[in-house]
Amino acid sequence: MLELKNISFQVPADGADREIVRNVDLTIPDRKLVVITGPNGGGKSTLAKLIAGIEKPTGGRIFLNGEDITELSVTDRARKGIAFAFQQPVRFKGIRVLDLIRIAAGTNLSAADACIYLSAVGLCARDYVDREVNASLSGGELKRIEIATVLARKAALSVFDEPEAGIDLWSFRNLIEVFERMREEIRDSSILIISHQERILNIADEIIVLKDGSVQKQGTRAEVYPDLIGDAADGAMRECEGRARVMGKEAGDRC
Repeated sequence: MLELKNISFQVPADGADREIVRNVDLTIPDRKLVVITGPNGGGKSTLAKLIAGIEKPTGGRIFLNGEDITELSVTDRARKGIAFAFQQPVRFKGIRVLDLIRIAAGTNLSAADACIYLSAVGLCARDYVDREVNASLSGGELKRIEIATVLARKAALSVFDEPEAGIDLWSFRNLIEVFERMREEIRDSSILIISHQERILNIADEIIVLKDGSVQKQGTRAEVYPDLIGDAADGAMRECEGRARVMGKEAGDRC
């Protein structure tokens, strides 16, 4: 279980402190797939980095299974069982896919064992296991390889920051299937995804809405998702009304 207690994060801006995350209290329980969603600039990715230890909070405490991990480094949090998948995966020139999966697993996996994780994310293992993690790989390939490393980690908490970013539609569909399998096979662990994609929201056990750095809503998918659809529809209607005022009724009607 992950607990965030009164978490805040500020950065200096124009001679003052700008608050990106404000007094957030959250619990991410075991055996759940939780999605944090909300408008752009609401603090979602920053919150994910605070959980992983990439950023340190300016206020509040973070607990993993009752242990205060607020001051722990990224490496120490990884050792405690937190895995993090970046919005834009890192490329490693000179490192093979096999090497990366071995590092993630913490053991000298055989190529055959590493291929199990690659197959799980829809990659033909023999075509990738000896390739370098460099610019020759597409965004979708990199994303799936990174998820394969998360699977190999067998982490207590797996955090994915906007996994749909920068990938094609086919890769996105494949990622949804991966997350669905992860949810079906979840044991004493949790999955946290930062996303605003409807198909990812649809597989969540719980949804958290973050806006202006604060939690606006939190609950089960059944409790939160209908409101999100309603808010989106209202937003689209307001946009069309705005176009009609600026560009004329015909433009509003087309919208």
